[in-house]
Amino acid sequence: MLNTANKAYGLPELPDNFTTPDGSAVSNIALDRPIALVPAYNEEATIGFIVAQIRRRFRYPVVVIDDCSSDATATIARAAGATVLPLTLQLGAWGAIQTGLRYALREGYRTAITLDADGQHEPECISELVEPLASRRADVVIGAFPERASRARRIAWSYFRWLTGLKLEDITSGFRAYSHTAMTVLAAPEASLLDYQDVGVLLILRRKGLRTVEVPVSMQPRAQGASRVFRSWWIVGKYMLQTSVLCLARVGSRSVSAASDD
Repeated sequence: MLNTANKAYGLPELPDNFTTPDGSAVSNIALDRPIALVPAYNEEATIGFIVAQIRRRFRYPVVVIDDCSSDATATIARAAGATVLPLTLQLGAWGAIQTGLRYALREGYRTAITLDADGQHEPECISELVEPLASRRADVVIGAFPERASRARRIAWSYFRWLTGLKLEDITSGFRAYSHTAMTVLAAPEASLLDYQDVGVLLILRRKGLRTVEVPVSMQPRAQGASRVFRSWWIVGKYMLQTSVLCLARVGSRSVSAASDD
């Protein structure tokens, strides 16, 4: 049960009466029951446009996971046609995404697209993002735009590539598409222990033997605010230390067969 898992691992309970928006037919790229998940914290300036664009262009159901916003994020998201999951305590981006994944699995969705609510990720690029899933070339697809990286971000990326052996250009992109198998792996209790959605998630996916690829996408500058992780050298250092502990704990060091995607 979703709420049992959420209680056990510090995630909030969700009401049983959530419904997805009407008009959830897939786009011209055939996907297995897709849903878009958008974690949001005080993004009233951009969330309505993002939700409307996804629904208009792809007609996917959109779920906005409201991470205790103090502005009109939830109201605007609902008005644009999204289902809103209001968190009762602030969990950060990864906790919000995992809540969305658990909701999606409970409702029978088998493909999840995640994108940020700050306007950086362009909804029209979802076509490129999901193509490797539709053609079964990958279990996880990352929308990559390395050119966006600041100096601090580039240093962190280079360090993590060296430490983990990950062969990816844009390690911290939250613009991703997950197969049903990947959704199941990341909704599990093991993944609840992660503070960030990027390196630790990639290590777990690698350990489970899932195929991860990148596709180039365009991104816009952040409409407002600053990156939670890369806004100062102190926070970058703390982030790198925490993720290094994950690596030293051999979170993703051993590859095993992926679970069957039934």
